Amino acid sequence: MQHIEFFHINHFENNYHRIKPAKDLEVFIDFFWETKFDDLLKENPKGFSDALFPNIGYTYLINLGTPFIMQVDDKKFSMKTDGFLPRNKAIECYHRQGNKLFGIKFKISPIIFKTKVNFAEYREYIYPLSYLMEQAVIDKVKKAASFEERINILNTYFQSIIKTYSGSWEAIRIVSEILQHCDSKNDFITPVEEFAVQYKISARTLHRYFETTTSLSSKKALQVLRIRKAVQQLANSPEDFTYEKYGYYDYSHFCKHLKQFLRKDTIVGLKPHLQLLQKFNQKNISQQAK
Repeated sequence: MQHIEFFHINHFENNYHRIKPAKDLEVFIDFFWETKFDDLLKENPKGFSDALFPNIGYTYLINLGTPFIMQVDDKKFSMKTDGFLPRNKAIECYHRQGNKLFGIKFKISPIIFKTKVNFAEYREYIYPLSYLMEQAVIDKVKKAASFEERINILNTYFQSIIKTYSGSWEAIRIVSEILQHCDSKNDFITPVEEFAVQYKISARTLHRYFETTTSLSSKKALQVLRIRKAVQQLANSPEDFTYEKYGYYDYSHFCKHLKQFLRKDTIVGLKPHLQLLQKFNQKNISQQAK
């Protein structure tokens, strides 16, 4: 069995714990999550997989159970311990009895304040986590008795980093402000060069800031954010969806981007862009009939 992001909505809503971080961490962290698969794995003893499409940022994976298999694009990794997972590619995680995962989904990791790391160098595989998070903190998270306790530990940990280092690196402030602006205003047509002028830096410098903090170029990061927002609304509320809202200049422009984004060769028997567009087309036919 394969569960697919944007399509099997109930699975991702009901079989995962998910909660936002403390308010002052929302610039950096999208959410904390943890699997709750006990009942599902009893019903499916052979296991199942969860397939997700590209995203901005990255995820810190903390393994609370037995070894699991993670696929990044077309490469599979047998994971016995914890990992740093870039989210710029499609991924698929294979779940079996005994698996339990806790994750932190980042836009920008606060660890960049205290550790000299260029996230553009971490784009192709799944990497050891210990370099990017103190082992003592990972151990404390694993020993915690509940999801809520793990969140409290990590909120405190990342808040302490921000308190100590906040304001020490202009790149983080600039990138986080641009991401917040584009997300809240659905502004995906302002050229990157205009943002660079606003911050009195060169476009090349802004590209470097994005790659260092998010692993993606500024253009790629904003385009991924754009199509994910559009697909999320199209999946959840097709009756309210308009491609113009996300800056697409016509239907074919949106369809081309949608098809590129949802392309994943391992998805079983499904052309996801066609399924979503069918919902959208049904809405348009209904409106024309009125």
